[in-house]
Amino acid sequence: MAKKPVGESDEVRLKKKIAVRVTKEAKLSGDPAARSLHKRLKRVQRKRRALALRKKHAAGNQTEAKS
Repeated sequence: MAKKPVGESDEVRLKKKIAVRVTKEAKLSGDPAARSLHKRLKRVQRKRRALALRKKHAAGNQTEAKS
């Protein structure tokens, strides 16, 4: 697996690509490439949210007990 540059996340890059494609065309109008980009963006967002939730559950009630 290749190292990724630290510059910007996958989510930001995908949002930029989708924005360019949407401005170029009126809507996604059945373009398979645009659809796959949109699906990749949603997959990355799901992964990010799942990771945040796992970290929150792993922390447990320690933060609540301190405050």
